[in-house]
Amino acid sequence: MLLKLALMKGLFISGSGTDVGKTFIAQKLICLLSESRQVGVRKPVESACQLLGDQLITKDAQALLDVSNVNDTIDVVCPYKFAQCSSGESASIDSKTVLTLEDLFNACQSENYVVVEGAGGLLSPLAQNSLNVDLAVALNLPLVIVVKDELGGVNQALLTIKVARQYQLKIACVILNQFEDNALENASAIRRYGACEVVVYNQNSSVLFEQKIRQLFNV
Repeated sequence: MLLKLALMKGLFISGSGTDVGKTFIAQKLICLLSESRQVGVRKPVESACQLLGDQLITKDAQALLDVSNVNDTIDVVCPYKFAQCSSGESASIDSKTVLTLEDLFNACQSENYVVVEGAGGLLSPLAQNSLNVDLAVALNLPLVIVVKDELGGVNQALLTIKVARQYQLKIACVILNQFEDNALENASAIRRYGACEVVVYNQNSSVLFEQKIRQLFNV
């Protein structure tokens, strides 16, 4: 089913892969953006949820909600929860749930500025016959790409940038998540070859990160 382009304001957060700190960086962005606006959050589908009694408990969606300044419930933030540790598409199939792109599109709607976190990279399966990039296109939100700042990070960033441009997504910025100090100069390489804004997050120089984000997003 064809979806009309959304007219929401916000950001779509995607990673260059798994375990790049996407949720952590999303939290940092939400806290900064909340200084000047109401910021809702959405993680429409999450797998690998913990089963507690008869309820599935999210990790990433709850982390986003904890720093949001909008009074939504966790079921609004993340209506599709699965225990299986797999892609959203695979987890829904295993749970005998029909999960469509339209379901996720509708789940992301908000009257507030909204930060939507995908699941994995842009080409990760998300719903029935749909990838993360399909949801990003349908929502029509600027894209923030989170990349782990490590050897190979330039390649991962440029591959994701290429996919985003192939689907005509607007790239707000690439955020290099620097788990440890290094001298790789990945940021300058991504700026040169990717022709986009690159911001480095390092906990020892978080002030510079905050200043750059405030400038980029008019906080």
